[in-house]
Amino acid sequence: MTAKEFRRLALSLPEVSESAHVGHPDFRVAGRIFATLGYPQRGWGMVALSPDQQEWFVRAHPGIFAPVTGSLGPRREDHRAAAHGAGRSCA
Repeated sequence: MTAKEFRRLALSLPEVSESAHVGHPDFRVAGRIFATLGYPQRGWGMVALSPDQQEWFVRAHPGIFAPVTGSLGPRREDHRAAAHGAGRSCA
């Protein structure tokens, strides 16, 4: 998936807006980030997931998804999975 395809898919969802956070394009609903391009590094895209979803994606597609932990906001502990190749054509 290219960055253009990632962006188009994210923006096709209801009420999504594109913004930026720490130098990376991100996608938000009601001001909350659910996906980011170029994170954890260039060539990757990140989606916010539940712990169960993260475990499933990483186990089902280990060559594509990798676990990423961290926080996207105050008092939020998020589980995320980064997909390699999501930013192939430049974020």
